[in-house]
Amino acid sequence: MFPGAQHLQNFHPLVIHFPIALLMGAALLYMAASLLKSDRFAQSAFVVLVLGALSLVVAVATGLYAEQGVMVHLSVRTQLLAPHKRLMLVTSGLCTVLTGWAIAVRPFPKKGRPLFLLLLLVMIGVMTVGADFGGRMVYDYNAGGSACRQPIQFTK
Repeated sequence: MFPGAQHLQNFHPLVIHFPIALLMGAALLYMAASLLKSDRFAQSAFVVLVLGALSLVVAVATGLYAEQGVMVHLSVRTQLLAPHKRLMLVTSGLCTVLTGWAIAVRPFPKKGRPLFLLLLLVMIGVMTVGADFGGRMVYDYNAGGSACRQPIQFTK
């Protein structure tokens, strides 16, 4: 049914783009809600944040499941996979805190709003750097499929 997916080593590449897009969208909507003082944007941001958090659970679960089976050289595991995993677990922790906070004070905290927005931006920054490590594994070292021989050794 999906011929492009037949070369994938695991399902992780199929789900990772959802939390990236949704969490970045939530951050943009929360920033807009703050700048425009808009309840409508705040409600939308809340829904997108919750969807992003749920999709992040799936992405982390598939990533942890795929970790042992991904065919990359040990040097790539050390230089790229390990920091990717650490950064994405930090992203997951920050997302959990922010989502819990948003649920508790639905949809957008009035007290501590600058801290909420700052943590949201930190989460996006950590996620972006972590995603870059993941992207390097896929595009530089073929961690996502079987297009070229494995393992490819890490180079700077």
